[in-house]
Amino acid sequence: MKVFLIGGNGQVGKHMVNLLQESEKHELTAMVRSVEQAAQLKESGVKAVVADLEANVDELAEVMKGSDAVIFTAGSGGKTGPDKTLLVDLDGAVKSMEAAEKVGANRYLMVSAFKAEDRESWKDSPIKPYMVAKHYADRMLRESSLNYTIFGPGLLLNEPGTGKIDVNNNIKKTSISREDVARTVVAALDKENTYRKTIHLMSGECTIEKALNQIS
Repeated sequence: MKVFLIGGNGQVGKHMVNLLQESEKHELTAMVRSVEQAAQLKESGVKAVVADLEANVDELAEVMKGSDAVIFTAGSGGKTGPDKTLLVDLDGAVKSMEAAEKVGANRYLMVSAFKAEDRESWKDSPIKPYMVAKHYADRMLRESSLNYTIFGPGLLLNEPGTGKIDVNNNIKKTSISREDVARTVVAALDKENTYRKTIHLMSGECTIEKALNQIS
């Protein structure tokens, strides 16, 4: 599968780059924001393109052309304001969906946030603008023609992954390593039972493969 990764220089994205580059099933193209980031990836043998989520749909479609699947793990970052959250996490995400539809990349995996679909769960959140952006980006994805999977991870940690998760949608918010988020998203790429599903994601006691296979 030819995979187009948006956010290849992010904290989750870097783990995905490593996993996809090592994969025998997938061929990676990583989208990053700057020439410097692309150069670093290319030095490691990664195919990288420079593009901006604030560009128009046609420009995004041009660099996405030939892809079978898109993974969105980009974000405006915690140091930017609500304006960038709106432009990147919401509008940028939606434009990438439109570009995916335009080039026929029918598989789309979104790294979202825990229970972004439930307004009541984050009505008093200190990152409410981010949650609003994720809520509406996810809603647009559900209304698209794409075979999507939306992942809603809990508190993201930089500690090494355990390879064990919980995807029960009744789970309470705890935490999960960024490495395990990346492993789970990559593992779900070709699992049709995860199509058009929203999956809450935490550390747990079940292997990633087994947990994904149990989703119905």
